[in-house]
Amino acid sequence: MEQKILKLGIVGAGGICNGCHLPAYCKMKDVDVIAVCDIKIERAIALAKKYAEKTGKPEPAVFENYMDLINMPGIEAVDICTPNYLHSIIAVEALNHGLHTFCEKPDAVSVVEAEKMKAAAEKSGKTLMVMRNNRYMALSRYLKKYIADGKMGDIYTARCGWQRRRGIPGMGGWFTTKAQSGGGPLIDLGVHMIDLTIWLMGNPKPVAVTGCTYSMFGKTQISDSEHSAFGDKKENGTFDVEDLAMAFIRFENGATLQVECSWASNIEKENRFFELRGTKAGASWSNHKPLRLYTEDEYGTLVNIDPMPRGGKQNHEGNLVHFVDVVLGGAEPMFVPEQGLNMVKILEAIYKSAECGHEILL
Repeated sequence: MEQKILKLGIVGAGGICNGCHLPAYCKMKDVDVIAVCDIKIERAIALAKKYAEKTGKPEPAVFENYMDLINMPGIEAVDICTPNYLHSIIAVEALNHGLHTFCEKPDAVSVVEAEKMKAAAEKSGKTLMVMRNNRYMALSRYLKKYIADGKMGDIYTARCGWQRRRGIPGMGGWFTTKAQSGGGPLIDLGVHMIDLTIWLMGNPKPVAVTGCTYSMFGKTQISDSEHSAFGDKKENGTFDVEDLAMAFIRFENGATLQVECSWASNIEKENRFFELRGTKAGASWSNHKPLRLYTEDEYGTLVNIDPMPRGGKQNHEGNLVHFVDVVLGGAEPMFVPEQGLNMVKILEAIYKSAECGHEILL
């Protein structure tokens, strides 16, 4: 039986594509990258050459205008790795042209734009998936099964966050320009840990949000985070986003979630974490401490369990492999557009709450 091959085009040849998306596609035998687009044509040319060199496959076509890529004969899917404000614009065009669409996070910079994406996906009947790479960590998959088997009971409250001491990406460029990014660390980092935690909680529906945002380090030149290398810095550019966000989310089932995200804050060191509390067990993880479960045994003794899950395609690669499996093999998608819309509703409500000073009902 002849292997199915997905013919895919990439829009956006910057850091996230070079660092995460392209290496994954170079490993996939069931994907041919046939086109690359970037407004900086030299970046698209370099990415196309890199792909050909690493795979031995033909060099992809190169475009400056994403519509030329979308209209390219034979293309079946698009992967969007652009600044945030373009995610929904390009995704809707791709879906309307009958192309399966994968998009970097965040889904969109507003609820209105997220709704357009969801509607376009439903009308086209094509797959729309947005990057949720943390769901594909081995520890995430292990914990999801542990929860599904009822071993944590009802998860009624949680905490999560991604805190940096100094790590503002692309200072003065699109990352720190709200019109292009939609916000600061909340929309950049928060989407990762909020999604992972809500997914582990069973995707409860959010009903109310309270948030606060702060901007204190817009002129800093110090960085202690490798992640601040993302984006193109611009001297004397714009910084009109937050550098720290705090939030409290209530869900329809009564559960709650506390959130903290920062690009810059006077803490000890960068920390990415989640904590879940269930009626039968709790769980915690951070990039400094492995997954640990807190429960009690059949003898009535409190015990800690330290699982060591391994294996499987992880992180960005795992997410992209899953997208291809959904498109080519009909796999059940682990992400659906409704989850993306709820995420953008949460992000937008946190910013609104921070502005008006009170809770926002969803």
